[in-house]
Amino acid sequence: PYAFNARPWELKKTETVDVMDAMGAAIRVDSRGPAVLRVLPRINDEINEEWISDKTRFAVDGLSRQRLDTPYIRDNGRLRPASWKEALDLAAARLSAAAPGRIGVIAGDLQDAESLKATLDLFRALGSANTDCRQDGMALGTGPRESWLFNASIAGLEEADVILLVGTNPRFEAPVLNARLRRRWLAGALEVGLIGEAADLTYDFDHLGETASALTALAKARTGFARVLKGAKAPALIIGAGALSGPHGAAVAHAAAQVAKAFGMSWNVLHIAASRVGGLDMGFVPGEGGLDARAMTAKGALDVLFLLGADEIDLSASDAFRIYLGSHGDAGAHAADLILPGAAYTEKDGLYVNLEGRVQMGQRAVFPKGEAREDWTILRALSERLVKTLPYDTLDQLRARLFAEHPTFGQIDWAPKGQADLSAIGAAGDLGGAPLASAVKAFHLTNPVARASVTMAECAALAAGPAKLAAE
Repeated sequence: PYAFNARPWELKKTETVDVMDAMGAAIRVDSRGPAVLRVLPRINDEINEEWISDKTRFAVDGLSRQRLDTPYIRDNGRLRPASWKEALDLAAARLSAAAPGRIGVIAGDLQDAESLKATLDLFRALGSANTDCRQDGMALGTGPRESWLFNASIAGLEEADVILLVGTNPRFEAPVLNARLRRRWLAGALEVGLIGEAADLTYDFDHLGETASALTALAKARTGFARVLKGAKAPALIIGAGALSGPHGAAVAHAAAQVAKAFGMSWNVLHIAASRVGGLDMGFVPGEGGLDARAMTAKGALDVLFLLGADEIDLSASDAFRIYLGSHGDAGAHAADLILPGAAYTEKDGLYVNLEGRVQMGQRAVFPKGEAREDWTILRALSERLVKTLPYDTLDQLRARLFAEHPTFGQIDWAPKGQADLSAIGAAGDLGGAPLASAVKAFHLTNPVARASVTMAECAALAAGPAKLAAE
């Protein structure tokens, strides 16, 4: 799509971080004026080497389509443009009028750490314990940090000789990581087992079962793949977001941790949301007595629900007044009563924590569209109207507070490479009988930027097959 649009020497080149998945690939954003024209990989041997996924490379046209460039207020069922003053005054009035226990916030998957921190500070100052960054209902989020990290590290998978995949499809959830696994398998140095729905992973694997009960059977087995694990020098367990969400997520996590403990495997969580680890690291989970994301969207649960770029959660049952802060006119904006236009990831400086726990710095390539503003500045302005003024006026001051309260965010570009306390993960319980499925159903349509992209829409239609193309 970039061909014939610009000459390379006309472009401004900005080194930043990818947010299309949780790996945090090193990328270069090339822009001209207000438009991002292409995204290319940067070499980073510890994460993506010289590769990026097709989605990262070709979803750039989604950054200029379906954008929110002015505040909107819903009157009589229809959204109308509004001024910033009117929008912020309305947001402040609604939040002030509700009791602390009747307001809550859900954070989305593409948020930078600064916007998460400002939101968390504001709602804690308002007295609300209803905060959550886990739209999918992931069971992890409390306890030691290692319980939600990819502890072997991405580069460390080069040393693994046996890998057990649980409820994940790395080809869709982290394509560049999957390419590392394929390379090691092609060299004859890797054996792979899978518990969950079978898929074309581009390498052979032993399919041990579709449901979580296969975990219990594997822990007790003495032959087959269990024998392979017993003889492994560096085995690793990779559990996906799909296995950790839903009503049985905690029980599945516990069962998987027991398998990892029995066979001496490293514990690795394959997240799909770029903001998830950062949110969990700073405690963006329900406070004492607070509601989680699913509970906040139930009918009658809240009076005011603040959506910080949250587009992947079902809001059909919620009857709360919904405030949406985000960059695209996606699901969250469609359900909102008040829209505050924010910046996309290429339009702001921000910190992101990848699945390894590695803190990376994203850089602004272009300015926000229209009247849109950087997320943390919107929250800072809103806090003044609520008479709960946040104690920072600049991004540097916000980061200083973040580093002081959560020191791991100051460890830029360092992956901890620890090991989880496997006995403290999850809780024993009913494993359920449903297959452990990948959290990614349509690779090309996983976030608002990708869903706004014409290129990704065409790719998704092709991937769906002839029937989908005929219907369109």
